[in-house]
Amino acid sequence: MDKAQILVASNRGPVSYSVDDAGALTHRRGGGGLVSGLSAAAEHGDTLWVCAALSDADRTAAAQAPEGRIDRTTDLGGLRVTMIDIPEDVFDNAYTGIANSTLWFVQHMLYETPSKPVFDAAFQRRWEDYRAYNAAFAEALLTGSAENARVAVQDYHLALLPRMLRGRRPDLRIAHFSHTPWAPPEYFRMLPAGVRRELLEGMLGADRLGFLSPRWADAFLRCCAEFLRADVDLERRTVEYGGRVIGVGVHPLGADAEGLLQRAAEPDVAERAAALRERVGDRRLIVRVDRTELSKNIVRGLEAYRELLRTRPEWRGRVAHLAFAYPSRTDVPEYREYTEEVRRLAKEIGDEFGTADWTPLVLEVQDDFPRSLAAFGMADVLLVNPIRDGMNLVAKEGPVVSRDGCALVLSTEAGAADELADDALMVNPYDVTETAEALHTALSMPDAERSARCARLAERAAALPPERWFTDQLRALG
Repeated sequence: MDKAQILVASNRGPVSYSVDDAGALTHRRGGGGLVSGLSAAAEHGDTLWVCAALSDADRTAAAQAPEGRIDRTTDLGGLRVTMIDIPEDVFDNAYTGIANSTLWFVQHMLYETPSKPVFDAAFQRRWEDYRAYNAAFAEALLTGSAENARVAVQDYHLALLPRMLRGRRPDLRIAHFSHTPWAPPEYFRMLPAGVRRELLEGMLGADRLGFLSPRWADAFLRCCAEFLRADVDLERRTVEYGGRVIGVGVHPLGADAEGLLQRAAEPDVAERAAALRERVGDRRLIVRVDRTELSKNIVRGLEAYRELLRTRPEWRGRVAHLAFAYPSRTDVPEYREYTEEVRRLAKEIGDEFGTADWTPLVLEVQDDFPRSLAAFGMADVLLVNPIRDGMNLVAKEGPVVSRDGCALVLSTEAGAADELADDALMVNPYDVTETAEALHTALSMPDAERSARCARLAERAAALPPERWFTDQLRALG
C-alpha cells in the first residue's frame, strides 16, 4: 500500500455518499471553506485524508473499497481518502454521546448544571467507545503513514489520537487543531478526573497544538498547569510534560474569499436573491445565518429583534429580519427542543407585528447555501451573537460577499472578535437590550461609514484563507 507523507484526520471527510433512485452509490465533495482549504492543500502533495463513514451509504462505499481507500473505487480528482467503517453503536456513543453531548457542551459552557451533566456507568461505556473510535483512526493512520510523516489531527472528536500515535510511532510529526473554544479550568473541572487527564494527555501526544484564538489557547494551557501539574510557559505558549516540550500556536481561520465570491456569482444565487427581494420589498435587511446550534444564541437574537420593534417603532414596516438556520444535531434532544423554541418565538414575532403588507421575520430551517450567499449579499446588518464560538466563519463570510456593505453586530465571545472588533458593533451575547440597541445603531449607520467598515472587515476576514491556514500549521511542524 502506498504510504503518505502528509495525513489529515477528521471525523467528517471531504466526500459523502448517497444512494440514487436507481439504488446506485453517488458521491459529492463536501462544502465549506475548511474542507475546500484542506482539500486544496491535500491535492498539492503526497497526502492521505482519513475520515469516518457517517451514513449507511458511506459504510457501503467503505466496505466496497480495499482497506477503505475509497479513491480506488471512486474518482476523487486526485484526493486520496481512507474512510473508516466504525461499528454503528461505537460511532454513535463516541460521536453523539461523547463528542457532541459532552465535550461540545463543556468547551462551549452550555450545560444547565442543576440537572446536567451526569457521569455514571452509562457515561463510562460511552467513553470506552470514544476511546475505541480514536483507536480506529490510529490504526488507519499508522497503516497509511510513511516514515517521518506529518499528521494533522482535527478537533475534539479525536483528542485521544495524538498520544495513541506517539506511543507507537515516535517518528511521526503530529499536530492537533481545536476548532472549538477551550473551557477555563473552573468549568473543565466538571469532567471526571480520569477523563480530564486522558483528554489533556491525549492532546499532548502531539508536537504542536493549534487554537483559533489566544483565549482558547491560554485556557488550555491553564488546564494543563492545574490538572496535570505540567510546566507551562504562558508567554511562549509551551507545555513541558512527559519529558517533551509541546508548542501551542494560534491560527485564526479566515474565509475562502475567492471561492465564496465565485460561488456567489452563480445564477442560482441571483435567483434566490430575486425571490428574497420579492418577499421583503425594498426594506432594510437584518440577516443571520446559523446552524440550529445551542451556542449560536438564535433565541436571544430573535428576542433582541422583538425588543427593537417594541422600543423603536420607527422601524416597523421598514425592516425585515431574514433568519436562516441549518438543522443541526437532530439526534441530541436539547437541539430538537431548541429548534422548536426558535420556531415558536419566530411565530410570536410574526403574530405581534406582522401586517397584511409586512412580514417582519422570515425564518427558514433548512440547508440552502445559495440562499445564504444571496442573503449575505443583500444584508444591511449581519447579526452574529454566539454565546461562545471557536471562530465563527459567518462573521467573516458575510462582509466578504456583501455587495453594498453590511454592518456587523458581533458577540464578544466569538473567536472572530479578536480580528473584527475594531469595525464591528460588539455586544454581550446575553444582553438582549444591548443587542437591540446595536441593531438600531447598525440600521441607522450612514452608508459611507457602513461601506468603509465592511471593506475593512472583508480584508481582515480573508487574511488567512483555509489553504494557507493549513499549510502554515504544516510548516510549523517542520
